[in-house]
Amino acid sequence: MRCCTFLFALVTIHLFDSAQKAISQQTVFETADAAEASADFKVQGEYASATRAMQVIALGNGEFDIKFYDGGLPGAGWDRSPARELDGDAEDVAELVDANKFQRVERTSPTMGIKPPMGAVMLFDGTPASLQAHWESGAKITKDGLLIQGATSKDIFQNYSMHLEFRTPFMPEARGQKRGNSGLYHQGRYETQILDSFGLDGMNNEAGGLYSIKAPDLNMCLPPLVWQTYDVEFTAAEFDDARRKKSNAKITVKLNGVTVQQDVPLPKSTTASPLKEGASPGPIYLQDHGNEVRFRNIWVLPRDLAKEARRPRVAGFERFFAQGESSSIGGHALIAELGCAVCHSHGEANSKQAPILDIVGNRIRPDHLL
Repeated sequence: MRCCTFLFALVTIHLFDSAQKAISQQTVFETADAAEASADFKVQGEYASATRAMQVIALGNGEFDIKFYDGGLPGAGWDRSPARELDGDAEDVAELVDANKFQRVERTSPTMGIKPPMGAVMLFDGTPASLQAHWESGAKITKDGLLIQGATSKDIFQNYSMHLEFRTPFMPEARGQKRGNSGLYHQGRYETQILDSFGLDGMNNEAGGLYSIKAPDLNMCLPPLVWQTYDVEFTAAEFDDARRKKSNAKITVKLNGVTVQQDVPLPKSTTASPLKEGASPGPIYLQDHGNEVRFRNIWVLPRDLAKEARRPRVAGFERFFAQGESSSIGGHALIAELGCAVCHSHGEANSKQAPILDIVGNRIRPDHLL
């Protein structure tokens, strides 16, 4: 009898602990206003001084994972030396902030709110009209005009550039793939992962990763409930008439304005993709993984690869553009190479003599002007 009573007590304790864990796992804050009720939310985030930086990741129940970076934050000065990591509570964080003279940092992606260029398809602008026009039945928006995860576009695309803004929820007790998980599927085939991977190592199944293919070059994920951006250049796979693949799809990805994937081949479709590899165009699919991920300002600009291949190539510009460096650096190189400053005032541009075209008209055949 005592044995049965003991076993019953163990089972009861186990069920109670499981129930408590389940309740804990369900602690989800969908907005920053709601998250203000959590003391942990006010502590987690990014901190920096002139020479060092710190990311504080909430783990729930007043506990935090703390990571130190030399030089600055990832994408903002970090020298890529191994980050140092420790555990602590809110008091530990406060002491570290004071000892290192850290200031709290609230970063915003440089491409946040970018307007669609001419010729782009505005898939979602926060209005019911854009939802009805561009998304399949079942797609939903919130009362404040945000697209809910689990949506597939009616529009289909081949080669394109796109912009998307997303926000992961604050789920301090959740871990791994259960923490703010969704996915951006290109052509409904290839996934760029969406996850609250703030402060993690940056794996292929974390934000900026090409799921099961390649980890991001840098973990540029910002804290949960901060709006973030994806800017993508996608080139579709090519197939011959016999439906044999001639070349892999390729992708360049910027997460929060920083290139984390540069012209990476995609040898296969993602395992969970709605569509398998093929020559046909495909939709934009925003995966529903059971977490409250929200989206806004989504647009896609179709690309003409033949036209792109014909554009002039300037070595200095291509060097910076191909490596995904700052567009301003590449722009200055382009201005200098083309001699734009000869005719146009530009205080910072390094100018050289522009081409002299005075007698070029004598060498042009009229039929070539048609």
